[in-house]
Amino acid sequence: MLAAGLALTAAAQKENNFTPMPQDDGFSVMDTAAPALAPEEIIRSFTAKESEFQQALSHYSWRRSARVQTIDEDDHVDGEYYQVDDVSFDSTGKRVEKTVYAPQNTLQWVTMSPSDLQNIQSSNFFVLTAAQIGHYNLTYVGRQKVDEVDCYVLDVSPKVLEKKPRYFSGRIWVATAGLEIVVTQGRMVSAVARKKDLDPPLMTWRQPVDGHYWFPAYARAEGILHFAGGRGFMPQNAHIRDTIKYTGYKRFNATAKNFYEGQDTIPQEKKPEE
Repeated sequence: MLAAGLALTAAAQKENNFTPMPQDDGFSVMDTAAPALAPEEIIRSFTAKESEFQQALSHYSWRRSARVQTIDEDDHVDGEYYQVDDVSFDSTGKRVEKTVYAPQNTLQWVTMSPSDLQNIQSSNFFVLTAAQIGHYNLTYVGRQKVDEVDCYVLDVSPKVLEKKPRYFSGRIWVATAGLEIVVTQGRMVSAVARKKDLDPPLMTWRQPVDGHYWFPAYARAEGILHFAGGRGFMPQNAHIRDTIKYTGYKRFNATAKNFYEGQDTIPQEKKPEE
């Protein structure tokens, strides 16, 4: 599904120390003709929808399953980080995250830190609102079908890189019907270079929830991370695969609780369904 979306430039790949892998193609050929609707109108419309979506997002809970794998030369998984978290609210309405399943981390060639997981989350829940549009350059690329969804395609890049906050850099697909973002591919960037980079550009698919807004449902990235020389048994390159799933979206209200088999929380030793 990703072949048409992997549009990083050679310079960006070098800067990010990451080479994307070819993947299945679920995208049609890009139509680069000028759109009937002016790009400025497309941007105005979808950023207004994103502003509404951002407000709705603050009222929902969900489950996140994040998996990071390293792949050996025979295309076998030789290490894995896997964690399942419930993102919900406490009794005061404050958003909280609770880890409900986390088997032993078997990654050998790369490390996974809490900030890496936060980067994955922020990239997948990137929301380009009308208030944020002033920080970005947007370029109309063309028109393309993602499966059966007809989309406008735009490249997005920050106007200025700062230490904080981090900004999204990549590509978005906006449905021509409804003018809502349905797919994103990219990463969060800043002016601060990271020594170890475990957030390769992720392709994120959204799905409609409650018949209205499109929420992130599935994200995937695969490629080669390049390191500046290996030491001992450490390789210079690491084949990495990221997969993140979002399920169980529920609108929060003051009396709602998340239950699993009649309990407020999931037992640590029980593996949730994927």
